[in-house]
Amino acid sequence: MSKKPDYRPNVAAVIVSSSYPDKKEVFIAQRSDIEGIWQFPQGGIDAGETPEVALLRELEEEIGTNSVKIVAEYPEWISYDFPKKIAKKMTPYKGQTQRYFLVKLNEDAEINLDTEHPEFDKHEFVPYDGLLGRLAHFKQGVYQEVLEYFEKEGLL
Repeated sequence: MSKKPDYRPNVAAVIVSSSYPDKKEVFIAQRSDIEGIWQFPQGGIDAGETPEVALLRELEEEIGTNSVKIVAEYPEWISYDFPKKIAKKMTPYKGQTQRYFLVKLNEDAEINLDTEHPEFDKHEFVPYDGLLGRLAHFKQGVYQEVLEYFEKEGLL
């Protein structure tokens, strides 16, 4: 799938704990602006950034650390539409087109959600089994496709 012009270029991280691959625990965080919506860290790609550079910047901005190792990358851009309520705030975009990365937290990583512009107010590491049911409903198709790919590759 290629990037779509009316979709915001974005990166997203499926973060596994530093105990990976022995334990397959995945980081999820609750949005601070929408109670009950849990997701993976993600954010826009700024002009001139590669997806990898944007990923590390976004992790630092959203969870207070970019002390990670990239394990794998989903091989395609994958898109989703914003729900109508969110789409109004995101003009001129209809949704986001994303590059997903599977990253492992380094042992020295310290998660800190109290960042300059907090996007999350809670986080957990949850077992891979049952993960999908905990995540934002409007991204379920994207999450399922990406997680199934990493699982098929023997990574989750």
